[in-house]
Amino acid sequence: MSDPILSAAGISKFFGGLTAVDNVDFEIYPGEVVALLGDNGAGKSTLIKCIAGVYRPEQGRVFFKGEDITHHTPADVRNRGIETIYQDLALAENLDVGANVFLGKEKTRRLFGLIPVTDDMLMREEAAGVLDELDIHIPSLKQKLVNMSGGQRQAVAIARAMYWNAQLVIMDEPTAALGVPEQRKVLALIRQLRENDIPVILISHTMHDVMAVADRMVVMRRGRIVANIPRAEATEELIVRHIVGSAENGENAVMA
Repeated sequence: MSDPILSAAGISKFFGGLTAVDNVDFEIYPGEVVALLGDNGAGKSTLIKCIAGVYRPEQGRVFFKGEDITHHTPADVRNRGIETIYQDLALAENLDVGANVFLGKEKTRRLFGLIPVTDDMLMREEAAGVLDELDIHIPSLKQKLVNMSGGQRQAVAIARAMYWNAQLVIMDEPTAALGVPEQRKVLALIRQLRENDIPVILISHTMHDVMAVADRMVVMRRGRIVANIPRAEATEELIVRHIVGSAENGENAVMA
């Protein structure tokens, strides 16, 4: 097997007297979709925020492509190829598709050769190219995101990650509050990322989604990893038992 593209070793994160993440080891390999599962408060979001640079762990190290990124800022982490798509998407609803793909990295041109202005046409053209590659169809790239469906917004967030050459995508509840057709589209996009050899960390409470796309299921409870289950051995019942803590001696899981 190839080396992991991301490796978190001995990660611990405290908030006052609360231990949110407790000595966690976590790895993901190229082209792998790993579901990170657990109840609310299990430590999932805190762990990915330690990976994404939002939080700095008190203990442990995070390595990406062999480089220690433990204390890098979120911008540094993004520049190295880790894109995190949070549940709220962090998109600007009052802007169009192109402006959102280039949010914070806007393309400009000079009006009359002198005055710098945003190059909206170029940004839409570039956005259209990556949307075509992902087989995403949005009728008009000029429309603002506030007028788009939840699935279309997710697609824009994924397109932004792809345009900036994401080498690892972290997705936090990507199908929450979406209708069934839009859920299917997001799952298809996850599969496409995998086909492009881009690994995905998927946080989800929807077992159907997890079983449909994940290669491996990592279950957290009370800040610790309690199970690491290959897809071939996973069942919804087994996963739920680990989430609620009734499978501590289960033989079908590799205990972390």
